[in-house]
Amino acid sequence: MNRYRITLYQVLGWALVIGYDMLGYDMLGIMHGARRHIAAADLPKAHLLNLTFWLSLISLFYYCFLVVFPQGLRRGRWPVLVLGLLGTPLIFAGTRYVLEEVLTPLLFGFRNYSPGVKLAFYLQDNLYFLLPTIVMAGAAVAVRDAFVREKERENQLLVQVLEKEKTQAEIAFLRTQINPHFLYNTLNYLYAQAYSVSEPLAEAVLRLSDLMRYLLHDSPDGQVDLAREVEYVENYLAIHRLRFEEKFFVEFTQTGLPVGGQRVATLLLIPFVENALKHGVVHQAAHPVRIRLHLLASNQLEFSVENRINQHHKDATTGVGLPNIRRRLALLYPGRHTLHVHDDGQTYRTHLTLLFGT
Repeated sequence: MNRYRITLYQVLGWALVIGYDMLGYDMLGIMHGARRHIAAADLPKAHLLNLTFWLSLISLFYYCFLVVFPQGLRRGRWPVLVLGLLGTPLIFAGTRYVLEEVLTPLLFGFRNYSPGVKLAFYLQDNLYFLLPTIVMAGAAVAVRDAFVREKERENQLLVQVLEKEKTQAEIAFLRTQINPHFLYNTLNYLYAQAYSVSEPLAEAVLRLSDLMRYLLHDSPDGQVDLAREVEYVENYLAIHRLRFEEKFFVEFTQTGLPVGGQRVATLLLIPFVENALKHGVVHQAAHPVRIRLHLLASNQLEFSVENRINQHHKDATTGVGLPNIRRRLALLYPGRHTLHVHDDGQTYRTHLTLLFGT
């Protein structure tokens, strides 16, 4: 929770407490504490003195909440804690004295006590107000520290989980470290053998070779040229088109500025396409899967995928879920992307706007 929201909640909380207390004056017409000599009918003065009383209590609360307990109790400096607590009467009574015996007469022409009252009287008269506020401030510090410790514990657990995932990813990566040259040479051999038998088969092998070359490409910063990412999408669609022949209706269009020179995260676009083919309808000419890449500027793109939802068949194979996509975008492009998802039960549409580069 950010500081602005914390401050807002505290202001609202004090406002509710003070408002409730002042409402009691209007409902009961009575006064309490050292202000009992103010006539019950004189509500404006009563409300003003009630406000100064609460402002004094608030000053005492934050003195203990922000200074005394954090500096003394939490850091184990007991002399600081003792001296801080001994100073609480001066903070409360001094604040109240300034408000009720200096500012109020100056601004409004009346005071809480009779003229000539001294600060020493305020110190003596207000001692019994101290303990509840001090205890409340100490409890608030204890609760806050408990939340901080819990948050730290959660962060530590998260770090451990991330370290474990990193280790598992490294192990999985090592398991895939088959010599790329062996794969390429094998696929080239299969391409040469297949070409004389079936050109579509040979083309599929060639496309598969390009896909694997992209997947095994090692990028130090985890980014590739946008043109290569687009080429990967095109090869992915081409292989599917060879599989389904004339019953594959997918439209992939590129608009805006020409693609060239931009760099994006590897495999950024393909999850949206993969999910559309897995869970969408691809065999209806009247409702094709529509994929659109629009380059608005040299460092900004829009990518949208729209498909009819397949109501009869659910692909059981593993795909990249939307939560994982959102998480990856949040990690790679914090504050530089928007992802809108539309799902009305018939049509599924994703629209990504992305600001990339430096």
